[in-house]
Amino acid sequence: MQSVARRMSDRLSHRGPDDDGVWSDPDSGVALGFRRLAIRDLSPAGHQPMVSASGRFVIAYNGEIYSHAEIARDLEARGVRFRGHSDTEVMLESFEMFGIKPTLERLIGMFAIALWDRHDRTLTLVRDRVGIKPLYWGRFGELFLWGSELKALHAHPGWTPEIDRDSIAAYVRHAYVPAPRSIYRGIGKLPPGCMLTLRPGDEPRIEAYWDARAIVSGAVRDRLDLSDAEATDRLESLLKDAVGRRLIADVPLGAFLSGGIDSSTVVALMQAQSNRPVRTYTIGFDEKGFDEAKDAKAVAAHLGTDHTELYVAPDHARAVIPRLAEMYDEPFADSSQIPTFLVSEMTRRHVTVALSGDGGDELFAGYNRYVVGQTRWGLIQRAPRPLRALGAAGIRSLSPESWDRLLRLIPSNLRRHASGQRLHRGAEALAHLDSAALYRAMVSQWKDPHAVVPGAREPHGVLWDATVQGAVPDFVERMQYLDLVTYLPDDILTKVDRASMAVALEVRVPLLDHRVVDFAFRLPPRQKLRDGTGKWLLREVLHRHVPRHLVDRPKMGFGVPVGAWLRGPLRDWAEDLLDPRKLAEGGLVDPAPVRRLWATHLAGTSDLEHPLWVVLMLEAWRRRWTEAPRVATAA
Repeated sequence: MQSVARRMSDRLSHRGPDDDGVWSDPDSGVALGFRRLAIRDLSPAGHQPMVSASGRFVIAYNGEIYSHAEIARDLEARGVRFRGHSDTEVMLESFEMFGIKPTLERLIGMFAIALWDRHDRTLTLVRDRVGIKPLYWGRFGELFLWGSELKALHAHPGWTPEIDRDSIAAYVRHAYVPAPRSIYRGIGKLPPGCMLTLRPGDEPRIEAYWDARAIVSGAVRDRLDLSDAEATDRLESLLKDAVGRRLIADVPLGAFLSGGIDSSTVVALMQAQSNRPVRTYTIGFDEKGFDEAKDAKAVAAHLGTDHTELYVAPDHARAVIPRLAEMYDEPFADSSQIPTFLVSEMTRRHVTVALSGDGGDELFAGYNRYVVGQTRWGLIQRAPRPLRALGAAGIRSLSPESWDRLLRLIPSNLRRHASGQRLHRGAEALAHLDSAALYRAMVSQWKDPHAVVPGAREPHGVLWDATVQGAVPDFVERMQYLDLVTYLPDDILTKVDRASMAVALEVRVPLLDHRVVDFAFRLPPRQKLRDGTGKWLLREVLHRHVPRHLVDRPKMGFGVPVGAWLRGPLRDWAEDLLDPRKLAEGGLVDPAPVRRLWATHLAGTSDLEHPLWVVLMLEAWRRRWTEAPRVATAA
């Protein structure tokens, strides 16, 4: 049992190169394995798995608890004496003193926890509120497995997975497999804010200890009534505390700095609380439209940080691509995974912990699609229903490629982000006549997954839940909520976790402190999106530290020119992955629609790198991970 647990945990050595440990109880058939990235209490007193002082509880946990000092003081006042100063020990003793749920309510942090109760013979798995840390679990008969990544589960001799075609259908729409599913049948992701309890003889029971829907719907019913100045003061104070808590480490610490609103705010509040220059890190690209390094450098100079930048050659960036299927051990197709890995790799040469600005777009309405969606839905609502269907038919009468040719006749400053593909997505929503369809169209990579994955039945999760509109009536806030529970944990946080942990770098995300989440949704919409500009209030906080002219500019995605690369230096690589015979043999997608899209992209009439990247990453993943497992057909 111990040897198997060690083999599983060793598959995760990249996540924890500093120490390893295994604990087992042969009588109960339970084993916990752990790989440690030492951040707090670097001594043996921080070793995991850790047993509580009484011997009742055993824990293995990944993450950081930023409220552990307050909890420790409370426990010490009740007579608890600590062996070390790790947050693991504080949390473990709190579970014993106060119970699991009361402790979880007091935790500020990111975590994936496995807790074994030797007295009650109960296993509890817990994931943090917004899904910063991953946690997979699954059953194979009497065997129950869990781990931070699927790699660990692969190492168990009882691992007998089947690829789930229904999950593939969901993947080709979203470019990720939405929780609670995984790419395999019988294996799931524990949803954010949830705990799983397994007792002898029972089925696993999952319950939410923090319900994002209840939090958001309650927040929009209980609005804050603050002036702009008062709201700015409150947000700055809250963010200062969130950032300050995440500066505690016994190892070198720095921050990602893109020069955008989110990362600049985090760095500004770090520097305001530091008596020495904060270490900041940026990567740059020579390709026009993909480089933010100059903007980051200007912000760093103003704040006085110790700034490091690295201009990445295209060959270096492209060299990462063959490694992606290994890092992301289920299909994942956000191409910004490439620069995210590159900045993590560069940062890890200097520090062990980095703060990032992830979460600002979801909480403070920063995505362009919020403005676009609000505008489109307003126009749709004003149009009589018969005209909506007629308008959709009119848009569809021309191919996306034809629309692209027409749009080139319009000055670039007027057409902005318009494209034939986006017009067709809008037509889909127009034809369906509801805001949920509009949102789905805006976030879909392939609008008809069943055409690409024949025989599958796409699972319909929260994006099809008609009751969400009643819980969150405002369309922009509803998009924010849906992003909070889908795109944020399953795409953004997954991307950052795998890219950073591949090089043993811990990334902390202060904007996703759950207190900030609650505050952001209690703000009235006008304090988030104003005059077509998102993140209004967050900008007001930043402008107290950084001049407007350094940070107020159009939003730029964190990406690389994949579309051009696919027509050029990556063409042979893509041709091999998209070979129709090999796609047919793989059995995951229908080659015909994929080849049509590929031909259109190569012709240069439309940039279709996003849906193509979905298929490329799926096929790369299949070749790396799934030669042996059978593909399950839809029942």
